[in-house]
Amino acid sequence: MDARLAAIGRIGRIGRIGRFGRFGRLVAVAALPIVVVGAAAAASGGGPTDRLPTTVEITMRYSHFEPASVVVPAGVPVTFVLRNDDPIDHEWIVAEPGVHERHRTSTELVHGDVATEIPVDAGTVRRTTVTFDRPGTLAFICHLPGHEAYGMTGTVTIVGSEG
Repeated sequence: MDARLAAIGRIGRIGRIGRFGRFGRLVAVAALPIVVVGAAAAASGGGPTDRLPTTVEITMRYSHFEPASVVVPAGVPVTFVLRNDDPIDHEWIVAEPGVHERHRTSTELVHGDVATEIPVDAGTVRRTTVTFDRPGTLAFICHLPGHEAYGMTGTVTIVGSEG
């Protein structure tokens, strides 16, 4: 019996794995490499935001965003690829509630050079890069007439390095 199985056998006699018999020992042996790899990743400084995407594709289809919820890291440039598969124009505005309220109560056809307010013509793809300064959750909405009411909304959850 090798050292790993001997160690697991001792644990089993104490009662932690023993009540699951040989299956419990097998699971424990199979999980050992996962624990070792996870500990090595943690020791190398890899944090929860290291696994988050820095490029996110959002498709506009049937006047809905797909996916309607994304998670991105704070403090890192994130490129959004906005693909409009609909035969009508849309927009992607990600912002604090006050900005959305302003767009709901006025007609702002031209957004200028604002990375978080992107018009996307029918059948086109637009790219924008945004760096979110702090963790939180922001809504993204298409404010063209009737689109928000139809359900063209989503959320961006921004996660800090502490998770």
